[in-house]
Amino acid sequence: MSARAERWTRYLEDLQAFAANPVPLEPQGKLVRVAGMVLEATGVRVPVGSVCEIHMPSTSANPRRGSAPVKAEVVGFSGDRAYLMPTDEVQGLSSGALVLPRIGPAQAPQLGHPQHLWRRGEDRGLHLPMGDGLLGRVVDSHGHPLDRKGPLELVQDEPMIRRPINAMDREPIRTPLDTGVRAINAMLTVGRGQRLGLFAGTGVGKSVLLGMMARYTQADVIVVGLIGERGREVKEFIEDILGEEGLQRSVVVAAPADAPPLVRMQGATYATAIAEHFRDRGQHVLLLMDSLTRYAMAQREIALAIGEPPATKGYPPSCFAKLPQLVERSGNGLYGEGSITAFYTVLSEGDDQQDPIADAARGILDGHIVLSRELAEAGHYPAIDIERSISRVMTNVAKQPHVEAARRFRQLLAKFNKARDLIQLGAYQAGNDPDLDTAVRLHPEMNRLLQQDMHSAAPLAGSISQLGQVILQA
Repeated sequence: MSARAERWTRYLEDLQAFAANPVPLEPQGKLVRVAGMVLEATGVRVPVGSVCEIHMPSTSANPRRGSAPVKAEVVGFSGDRAYLMPTDEVQGLSSGALVLPRIGPAQAPQLGHPQHLWRRGEDRGLHLPMGDGLLGRVVDSHGHPLDRKGPLELVQDEPMIRRPINAMDREPIRTPLDTGVRAINAMLTVGRGQRLGLFAGTGVGKSVLLGMMARYTQADVIVVGLIGERGREVKEFIEDILGEEGLQRSVVVAAPADAPPLVRMQGATYATAIAEHFRDRGQHVLLLMDSLTRYAMAQREIALAIGEPPATKGYPPSCFAKLPQLVERSGNGLYGEGSITAFYTVLSEGDDQQDPIADAARGILDGHIVLSRELAEAGHYPAIDIERSISRVMTNVAKQPHVEAARRFRQLLAKFNKARDLIQLGAYQAGNDPDLDTAVRLHPEMNRLLQQDMHSAAPLAGSISQLGQVILQA
């Protein structure tokens, strides 16, 4: 056989071997419409939640040509059109841009796609950095460092979505947690693995209270999610409130108010996924998220943009479905594993505790701490309204004498507050009501118990002891 015939024979054998291994066709779509925050693409048939990248055609004269692609996530579809929500700036995109879904690594070498279009595993969802290299760092919703301390080390990309833990497999809440805040330790004792809401209006000290818990709470790792807040507050919270001591064992995920709604939602999901990562390694995690309301508002923007009808005060039904999906991911893990104790701030618009998001959050959380504007204006910090606050697991983690002392304290405080107007008017006469007489006499001591300087910690044992001393005088 001649050399030419041998080359043709080998060529035909190679073609036959290639044909024996079918290569799956990967869908590639085109951008056909941009309407506000929603991008519409045809030819993209991937599940909801898949991540895509939008590339400008190489022949286009658009200024975006040659720049980084725009990342977007599939949030819905109608017929043959997929609705995508961008996580980057869309300025410069034009009709006809190529929409490429992320694909699995098993297919990428065959299809010739660049490495950045796929991650570990076959799922098309988002994978972001996790690991010890995040401790002491400030990152955005994509896992990119914001603190100018160089690239992340000792991290690996992991999926953002995890299978929820079976409710029957979770370890029950039985261990008290020292938050370092006297009013919470004594009157609203928190259990390890509990989920609480911090209900407050604007400017009543919720960020300061979060900073105190971040510095003084007994936890192995602290994850802080700053979701939808003012960009100025991010650096102030880290430097002035969290401090160097708190940052050393913390991970801060920042998604400020000017970020796209999908990025804000992704920031909350990323912070929760980081907390789950450390919990699954057997560590006790404190998750502080500011705020749950901004997360719901971001979901409202997305839902309304893709055509979901509004319901209560403009919030579509999906908002109330997303809240428990996020909150239920925290809590205790399996028996003998770690835990996530979570505090979610909930903004009460106009100090209205019947706001739909506040009302929904109260139903899915294990307690709520209400901050009072009246107390804040009177210089009472932390401005915790004990009468309207409750910890639903306190009876499971506190001893009976402590529970009885806290109940007696509440009774005396409620008695004094109910008669406050009479006392200020001079209409109160001692001797008519023994309980009110006791409340008036002990009110200065009760106020000292509930107030605390932000730069000093109050251990759990000391808080319970001080509560007992006040009640013994009753």
